[in-house]
Amino acid sequence: MKIQNTIKASLLATVFMSLNVMAEKKLELLEEVKPPPKNFESDIVDEPQITITKKGTDTVEEYRINGELYMMKVTPPAGGPSYYLLKEDQDGSWAKFDGPSQPLSVPKWVIFRF
Repeated sequence: MKIQNTIKASLLATVFMSLNVMAEKKLELLEEVKPPPKNFESDIVDEPQITITKKGTDTVEEYRINGELYMMKVTPPAGGPSYYLLKEDQDGSWAKFDGPSQPLSVPKWVIFRF
């Protein structure tokens, strides 16, 4: 039993040493990464674009990020209680909720768009 353990240990040591030597041969120095330019502008907008329109007697505020409508606030006339419509998924289904706090939203990430 001792002999088998010794053989296993020596084989493992040989394998690890050969892997270490192989890894050292493939090492390359990488160039330093330059910082992004100070005037770097991205197409991604982090603040929503809000459009206020009248639909019938209701005032509708449309919230968009990168041109995609994701939420609407509907305010009835004469100061009635407002309600929100939140886009649940990419298929276009909307969830209605009252008040500024959002309901529990299950993540539905888009991985690929074609």
